[in-house]
Amino acid sequence: MEKRFQPYTRLAAIVFLVIGCLWVLRPFLPAVLFACAITISSWPMFQRLLHRLRGRRTLAATVMTVSLILLIILPLALVTWNVADNAGNVYRALRDALASGTMVAPDWLRGIPVIGETAYHYVQNLISSREQLIDTAKRFMEPARHFLLGGGLVLGSGVAQVSLAAFVSFFLYRDGDTLLRALSIGMGKIMGEHAPEVADTVSRTVRGVMYGLLGTALAQAFVAAAGFMIAGVPAVALLAVATFLFSLIPVGPPLIWGGAAIWLFYQGSTGWAIFMAVWGVFLISGVDNVVKPMLISRGSSLPFLLVLLGVMGGVIAFGFVGLFIGPTLLAVALGLLRNWTNVNPVSPHRPEHEQGEAAP
Repeated sequence: MEKRFQPYTRLAAIVFLVIGCLWVLRPFLPAVLFACAITISSWPMFQRLLHRLRGRRTLAATVMTVSLILLIILPLALVTWNVADNAGNVYRALRDALASGTMVAPDWLRGIPVIGETAYHYVQNLISSREQLIDTAKRFMEPARHFLLGGGLVLGSGVAQVSLAAFVSFFLYRDGDTLLRALSIGMGKIMGEHAPEVADTVSRTVRGVMYGLLGTALAQAFVAAAGFMIAGVPAVALLAVATFLFSLIPVGPPLIWGGAAIWLFYQGSTGWAIFMAVWGVFLISGVDNVVKPMLISRGSSLPFLLVLLGVMGGVIAFGFVGLFIGPTLLAVALGLLRNWTNVNPVSPHRPEHEQGEAAP
């Protein structure tokens, strides 16, 4: 009787142990998952660096961790600081303008089709009436405060999570070979002969998605920085980093370069505003249509809907690092499902006859 229930008691003990470990690691789970995704995607680079450093694993892991800090954590911290600083400057400028009574409705409102004149007169009447303006400001002050506070908390928690992920990644780089051997043995006992195939699908998918997200974000940030410099937009570094972050969100970069175009138009630089809009449509947003399919096709093509759901759900579940974790987890699940069902969908970026020749 005892021998009959022994396997179930062992399974129950293992389940409770796994649940307990996950419960303990729950506060750090987003950072750990992000560190795993970064380590997997950059493992070939780490291997080449390790070869150049003649097998000194600690030094190679330190170099990779410092590179992660310089490429992600430092720009993110600068953006967080600049957002807080600029928000204070904007508030003080609006307060001084209200006190002096120098605010006027912008002339470009008249140029808006259909509603231009109505919008211009409404804004002008609102500005000219101090009591009405104060009443409107009070109604929008609390939602704006909550929005800015929420954005600051997301960016601040993102800095903390990415910093912890960099710390975890150091140990993943240094002890990666040992962890890979242990995972290989464990997966072999659980999945049998399919373990190498599953491991290859997971690593290939993670690399494809991370290359697609980060590679596209970097390319769009550099192209946007060049456009901002040519058009004479201020705070180029801040806007470039903001473009990098917003490019992780579907239809995110137009919020940045579109805002820059509107600012140029408001300043009276209509020609530069048109240039910024054309640069944004054909170059900044064009990068997303050219670079991302090239990079992400190395791993697994992720439909737009899953990217959108992965980004939004990832942010809700994990905070800032969910921008990376959400799409990656969905891509891994989709890749394993395709591998299990032997389905190889036609990619919109490659001819159908070439898709038929590819392995599932």
